[in-house]
Amino acid sequence: MKALLKIAGQVQMGGNFVTEADLEQARKQGASDREIHDPVLIAAAFCMYNRYADGLASIAPEDPSVYKQMACQIVESGYPQEF
Repeated sequence: MKALLKIAGQVQMGGNFVTEADLEQARKQGASDREIHDPVLIAAAFCMYNRYADGLASIAPEDPSVYKQMACQIVESGYPQEF
């Protein structure tokens, strides 16, 4: 697990940070290529999602109660038709 988490952290910095030695270490600890694939994919996807949200200048409310209020509004009225 630690070897896979290390690889995921390297993906977060950039794909070029993952080395063949890191992949071999994960394999030596019992990870299959498929088991290596999943954390790489997840880390890469989250990087994309974060860049997408940043590129749209999205905000995240700091007050957790705001999320409940937004959820109630979506339940009552649906999603907004315009952005």
